This record gives sequence, C-alpha cells and structure tokens, in this order.
Amino acid sequence: MSFTIVNPEELGAPRGWSNGILVPREGRHLFVAGQTGWDGEASASAAPFELQFARALDKVLAVVRAAGGTPADVARMVVYVTDLAAYRASRKALGDAWRARFGSYYPAMALLEVKGLVDGGALVEIEATAVIGGPR
Repeated sequence: MSFTIVNPEELGAPRGWSNGILVPREGRHLFVAGQTGWDGEASASAAPFELQFARALDKVLAVVRAAGGTPADVARMVVYVTDLAAYRASRKALGDAWRARFGSYYPAMALLEVKGLVDGGALVEIEATAVIGGPR
C-alpha cells in the first residue's frame, strides 16, 4: 500500500510510531479485532510480556494476510497493555519483535494501559486497521 506518513514538525519527530497515515481512496479497509498474545490452551502461568507482544503481532498479521494484505498495508494500531512498566522494561525485545515483522515501517499507533483484558492471562492486546488492494 502506498500511504503518506503525516508527522507535523511542530509535534516533534516520532520514534516507534507515526502521528498519522493518509491512505489513498482506493483499497478495502480491514478492521482487525483485538488480538491477544495469550492462547486459551496455554498453561496457567502467563507467557512473558515480550512473547505475548510478538504473538499478538503474529495474530494481527495472520488476519491481514488472510485478507490478501501484507505488513505494509497496516495503517493504524492500538496496543493495550495491562502493565506499562513491563512494556517499558521490554522495549528492546519489543523493538526486535516489531522489526522482525514490520522492518522499519511504523503505522499510526496508540498505546493504552488498561486495568485488564477479557482473556485471562493476557498482558497485551492489539487491534489494527489495514487498507488492502489499493495502488502500490
């Protein structure tokens, strides 16, 4: 997808996200429901934060690919975490997981700390919007 990244100078240079993504008129919008890094069949002990983050990204990308898209088609992501301190402590590992899947591309993103997630044991949930099938 050919997006135009919108990062106004007065907002400063973003690191690890984009402030806005302008999408072309063509293409189909795919709204990806929140995907957690937790699997119901997992053991009672929660997987480490960075592994749950990587698994949630993989699930988002599985939906995007099933619709015929690629990581570059993701225009927006919202990341929900139950522990902001764990997120911050894992940033290097999270960056590694991100680059393995998205390279240096960052969509418009938001990060929210929440009290809890519906999936018991889940530490992170990611929802996304992709635009698939427009001009390349």
